[in-house]
Formats: sequence, C-alpha cells, structure tokens
Amino acid sequence: MHIPDGFLDVYWVGATYIVTIGYFAYLSLSHQLVLDSSRVSLVTTLAAAIFAAQMLNWPLPGGTSLHLLGGALAGIILGPSYGSVTLALVLLVQALVFHDGGLTTLGANILNMGIVAVLVGYYVFKYALRISGKVSRGSIFMAGLLAGWMSVFIAGVVCGVEIGLSPQFPYGVEVTIPVMGGWHFILGIVEGIITGFVLSHPHARNPELIVALKEAGG
Repeated sequence: MHIPDGFLDVYWVGATYIVTIGYFAYLSLSHQLVLDSSRVSLVTTLAAAIFAAQMLNWPLPGGTSLHLLGGALAGIILGPSYGSVTLALVLLVQALVFHDGGLTTLGANILNMGIVAVLVGYYVFKYALRISGKVSRGSIFMAGLLAGWMSVFIAGVVCGVEIGLSPQFPYGVEVTIPVMGGWHFILGIVEGIITGFVLSHPHARNPELIVALKEAGG
C-alpha cells in the first residue's frame, strides 16, 4: 500500500500533506501527545514489530503491493493518537532509509496507514466490544478481528481513490478501487485474525495495557 513517488499529482500530494500535518498539529495543540518513559517504550516496541510485519510485501496488478498494516493493533493498544505516531515513525523510516514509499507521497501513506487505518481500527474495536456487552477473550478476539479487517479494507479503498483520481496514475478509480479494495478486503481477514489473537493474550494477563479496552469499559 506504500504509494511511490510519481503516482500522485501535485494537488493530491499537497492535499494529503495538509491533512496529515493538520491532524498531528491538532493532536499536539490539544495536548494528546505527552510522552512518558512507559509510553515511549510501548511506542518503540510496537513500531519495531509493525516495521518488520510491513516489510513483507506481495505485488498486486496495477503497480501496488499488499502487506500487513498494524494500524488497528497500534490504535487499540496505544490509543488513536499514539497509534498514529507509531505508524508515522514506521513509515518515515521506511521512506527515508529503505525507499519503501516515496517522499512526495509520504503524506498520503501516513494518512492511509497511520491515520485512517488507526482510527478505523480503534473505533471499530471499541464499539464492537461495547455492543457485545461483555469483555472476555472471545469477545476481544472477535472485536479485534473485525477491527483489523475493516482498518485494512477501508485504508485500501482510500488509497485506491487517491491513486485512481490522480492524473499521474495510468488507471482510473474503476480499476484502482476494486483492485485495492478487493485485495485488502481479503488481507484484512488475515490481519484481523492476527490482531484478535495478539489482543486476547495480553487481556488475560495485563488488560490495563490496552487503551481501547479501558475506554470501552473493560
């Protein structure tokens, strides 16, 4: 899902950078990003795990690729603010050091994977758990599965819209949305299963580590 340089025109580049920078500026000005030693430890540990997971890529027709995101997991464990910071750090290092995703499209990549995927995963998990009416390993697994699935699918669709509407890209939305949405719909199931398993394990031992679980009333 990492969009390389040259896929987005100048207007999409500018728009996605403005939205991404504006989002993090809001988090900073609203004092939602106050780091302490324990938070830094969680952010760096989770960032390293997500970095490794995202390095596994499967090519897709149309010039893009398929890989795990980790956005839902980061948002659920750390909360949406620190979850977005975690993904932004991962994507920044990938772009600067490994050339995975372009610099002109870094705003779009952070928007898709570090904002959309994180927020969708966090809120789907939170409200799915509330609707279930109970907090157990089973309900957490199912909420995590749904959150991971939807976060990947929605982020894939948003990415498909961006590249499909950009004059720089040779295919339109009639190709990019079905390709990105369809493949990430399938990948989302895999990511959802992984997310559910990862979340249900710490719940049995240290439920206080999961921010979304506490905010959902668990």
